[in-house]
Formats: sequence, structure tokens, C-alpha cells
Amino acid sequence: MNAIITGATKGIGRATSELLAKNGFDIAICARTKTDLDKMKASLERLYGIQVLAEVVDMSDKSEVKAFTTKIRKDWGSVDILVNNAGVFIPCELANPDNEGAFEMMMNLNLYSTYYMTQGILPMMTEKKSGHIFNICSIASIMPYGAYAVSKHAMLGFSKVLREEVKENGVRVTAIMPGATYTASWEGSDLPVERFMKAEDIAQSLFDIYNLSKHTVVEEIILRPQLGDI
Repeated sequence: MNAIITGATKGIGRATSELLAKNGFDIAICARTKTDLDKMKASLERLYGIQVLAEVVDMSDKSEVKAFTTKIRKDWGSVDILVNNAGVFIPCELANPDNEGAFEMMMNLNLYSTYYMTQGILPMMTEKKSGHIFNICSIASIMPYGAYAVSKHAMLGFSKVLREEVKENGVRVTAIMPGATYTASWEGSDLPVERFMKAEDIAQSLFDIYNLSKHTVVEEIILRPQLGDI
């Protein structure tokens, strides 16, 4: 069994990588920091006896994303799970012209990286008529949280359209929309850790959805902190 997780060294990506490795998946992971990737690769291979393909990738760069998918196709014969998790949140307003670069960065990293990863890996799934694509969207996909929400609305729309296009090929597509999850981006916050969801809970939900029979697809799932949005 093979799985790909983008943005894998922190937060939801790391929790998902660890859970899939624990359950016997060989995994391909990427992030921007080589030292983080090297440590994670060594740890997962030692703990679970699996193989880890770890690549430094700037997911906002189309050429690097395409090179990553090319390497996976070369090294692997099949892919069971693709988790499009890489993303970035930059506080900015659409009405402010000074924020143009930040908006473009979020669109490149949150939307286009998902598109290029999927384009590169999807043929491996359709060929064997099996596979599951998870797009880690956000509660912002259904709420107006500034310019960031535009990229996440688009990611949800991408998931809906893709699902319709590939369902006859046996490929399942799930959009996961988590609310506030405790990751490195929240460190230093005045809010108690207990106010956030755990990244491990998001990973477990993903794995449970994957393990449903092939007759069923969870199209979209929203997860929120027990006390509501932050």
C-alpha cells in the first residue's frame, strides 16, 4: 500500500503520515525543510519498517510539484491514497491592493499545488480503477475568512468537480474541512490547547473514511472544536 502526503512534517500532514505508516503504508512525503524531512523519514522507517520517499518540494512552484509526481510515477507502480495537505494562511483582505502577492501565494499553494499533484498522480489510480484523494480544505471553505477563504472555497469546488469526473473510474474524492486544529501556526496563542482539535483526530477521520467499503464515499466532512470556531 502506498500513500502520498504533501506538507507532511507538521500538523495534520505529520499526524496523517504517522498513522498511515503505523498501518503499513509506504509513504511519499514532501516539505520545504530537508532536515525535518530527513528526521521524519528516519523515524518512520525505524519505528514501522516501511519505506519513505522524502523530497524537498516548494509546493507553490509548479515545476517542483511536477518533478515530485514524476519521481513517484517512476518509483511506484500504484498509489492508494493522495493527501493534498500543503497549504498556507496569510491574513489579508481582497480589497487591499498591497495584498496582491499574498493572495497569489495562497492560490498557488492552496489550490494549484492540489491541481498539479492530482494531475500527476490520478492516472495511476484510474488505470487500476482504485484510489482515494483527500483534499484538506478548511472550515474557511464555507465561510468568508478573508482572502484565504477564496483559495479554500476554490479547493472545495475543485473537489466537487473532480469527484464527478472520476467516480466512474473507481476513484473516491473526499474534502475534509477542519476548524481550528492545534498546529505550529497556533503556538504562542493565548488560547488553551484544549480549545483546539487535535491533528491526530483529523488523521483518524481520514483513515476511517478510507477504510469504508468501495461502495461508499464520504464526499465532504466538517470537523469543528467542541466549543465551536475560533
